[in-house]
Amino acid sequence: MKSSRVKTLALALGVTAATVMTAGCNSSKQEAAGTETADVGEVKALAEEAFIYGLPIVMNYAVMNELALNKDSGQYKAPFNTIASEARVFTYQDTAVVTPNSDTPYSMLWLDLRAEPMVISVPAVEKNRYFSVQLTDGNTYNYGYIGSRATGSDGGDYLVAGPDWNGETPDGIKQVFRATTPLGLTIFRTQLFNAEDLANVKKIQAGYRVQPLSAFLKQPAPPAAAQAAFPPASNAGIKSEFFDYLDAALQFVPESPQDKAIRAKLARLGIGTDAPFAFKELPAARRAAMMLGMKSGAEKIDTFLNSGGKTINGWKVGSMFGDAAFFNGNWMMRAAAAKGGIYGNNAEEAMYPMTRADANGEVLDGSKHKYTLTFDAGQLPPVNAFWSVTMYDGTSQLLIQNPINRYLINSPMLPGMKTNADGSLTLYIQKDSPGKDKEANWLPAPNGPIYMVMRLYWPKTEAPSVLPAGSGSWSPPPVIRVD
Repeated sequence: MKSSRVKTLALALGVTAATVMTAGCNSSKQEAAGTETADVGEVKALAEEAFIYGLPIVMNYAVMNELALNKDSGQYKAPFNTIASEARVFTYQDTAVVTPNSDTPYSMLWLDLRAEPMVISVPAVEKNRYFSVQLTDGNTYNYGYIGSRATGSDGGDYLVAGPDWNGETPDGIKQVFRATTPLGLTIFRTQLFNAEDLANVKKIQAGYRVQPLSAFLKQPAPPAAAQAAFPPASNAGIKSEFFDYLDAALQFVPESPQDKAIRAKLARLGIGTDAPFAFKELPAARRAAMMLGMKSGAEKIDTFLNSGGKTINGWKVGSMFGDAAFFNGNWMMRAAAAKGGIYGNNAEEAMYPMTRADANGEVLDGSKHKYTLTFDAGQLPPVNAFWSVTMYDGTSQLLIQNPINRYLINSPMLPGMKTNADGSLTLYIQKDSPGKDKEANWLPAPNGPIYMVMRLYWPKTEAPSVLPAGSGSWSPPPVIRVD
């Protein structure tokens, strides 16, 4: 953990003498702090790299604070190593995570693996009900899966270990998963067929369990991990407190061969070292240069997100989530994935075609237009589990309040929907009701910019297929403006 704050400690990277004088920080202080000199352009460039590398880590750290640390956050679920289940789907009132899934009731578990590994146990689940347990660490790497696709529908016990554990696999453990960080989020998704199915979901959720390895083995527990200091953070504070949040989060993200070079650059900014860091205490010119770097980094992430992947009928289709080997040091792709929807699944678990534009490339806007989305007969998304189309506010990427409390249309809803004479299925995408005769197929839109995401769970690999990502034989249909 970091030493007590020393206000006179200058940055690991200084600015030119003229800038330092302008900021009221003389060169003797700079030399006393042992800093090197550099121009504002270099500070900006380093800050840009820091933002691109650190955005997923910071977003994850803020979510961790809101869900597992700050009981007054309004989004708090449970402390570390405790499963918090909710037999409901997310609504517009859930704001801790951008682009949330409203398909499957969540169970969430923040793991602390510093003292010893944890054992996650899952019950047997009927084969026609999809469930998954997604293991994500502080780097936002998906380092493993348990569930229908990955391990089957049978129950079992699975060991999850941190980066420093070197033990043997105990008897009774089906598989061992290794995280790159000692803290991380585990997301349980349990398919809900309809409102009457909630009791069945609750029963499955009650069968999700977690316990320390020592308890599983009925052995004495090892010494507890040292008490950690978690500087507070929130989603709302990311923009103004980004560099402080990154400095705090890196305490719990061990350096790896992949990020050694970028971590050295962060250290030149004073971030991620043993010395204290406080952005507000930096010289004004330096703060300004770092904010410019952050702005530039954010613009580059948005550009990558908007241009990355393959555009098919206005939908962005690609694979942007995976483990450390999948990203292989591609910090831009990792940042764009988090910005597009943090905690997304690997392509083999779920695909996420997403769009902000209609068939003509015009920005979707519910305040100005009405739209339709039509799946031709026999051309519903090809999945082994189920699919959905979810509506979000185009600015916040959160679910929107609407008069029928409908945030998505998914395949379990098909029996209650109306098909066209030719067997096709049309969704009506607009802010106001399309009329009672069409309301079963209505996906309410915001009174403003629209962001839509398809979720294709356990996509098929045989034709017609979604995979390989961006080059499968099935294509999402275009969004058509109708007014």
